[in-house]
Amino acid sequence: MKNTELEKLVLKKRGEDGTKVITIRIRENLLADIDATAQQINYSRNELICAILQHGINNIEIQ
Repeated sequence: MKNTELEKLVLKKRGEDGTKVITIRIRENLLADIDATAQQINYSRNELICAILQHGINNIEIQ
């Protein structure tokens, strides 16, 4: 028996998941270090960079 009623495909606009795509410039050796560390701990590059940024924001001291 065929289901004649199609299931809806629900798509969200990009950025509506609380994230934004940005572009940054960093030195190649820093990117290599990030990639090596991410691989070592089984994180994606993005996961590691977000964790590092969050830690930095949480622990910054502005004088």
